[in-house]
Amino acid sequence: MNINATLLGQFIFIFALIMGAVCYYLGRRKTQTPVLAGLLGVVLSLIPILGLVYLVVLVLKKDVGSTSAAVSE
Repeated sequence: MNINATLLGQFIFIFALIMGAVCYYLGRRKTQTPVLAGLLGVVLSLIPILGLVYLVVLVLKKDVGSTSAAVSE
């Protein structure tokens, strides 16, 4: 079975873009630097297993407290 290098490269590129968008979305809720979270998601997704591990870490991380929650207490 032959693996086409062009197809594999396109898959990794599209996977990295999707993972970057998902990591940015999660980074808005779970970190104070969502751009850095998204960029790190893109870079780590160049090796897909690392991108998935980073996504799991973001999902399991607790949300950053909002300012409205601090005011209501």
